[in-house]
Amino acid sequence: MVSSKGYTDYLTMLRRQEPYVLRVSGDMDLDHVAQLRTALMTALSEAPEGWDIVVDLQNSSFCDSTGLNALLAAREQARSLGHRLLLATPSHQMIRLLQLTGSADLFPLSPGVADHRQTEQPE
Repeated sequence: MVSSKGYTDYLTMLRRQEPYVLRVSGDMDLDHVAQLRTALMTALSEAPEGWDIVVDLQNSSFCDSTGLNALLAAREQARSLGHRLLLATPSHQMIRLLQLTGSADLFPLSPGVADHRQTEQPE
């Protein structure tokens, strides 16, 4: 279980450069889904049009269905705003959850934030 202070840090760990990176620490579960949604919506509203938004999961080892639903909703919102939502350094559990739910093909995956490459440059 992650303390609320540790999870509050996740809201402040936004890096505003291309790509826009949201660093998640702790569990993406029912107890923390509100903070996850807030952080995702903040990233979507602050990222310049056309930028990729990378959700860095290096420090998150667990995601339940509520966390996945928050990511799926953010993905749809990102698409409507002209962004692409990517998942970087997902845990084995996260990859398995994506596979079991049939949503693995919905998120581009990256082994790390530094490995992310913008496929199209925004104008």
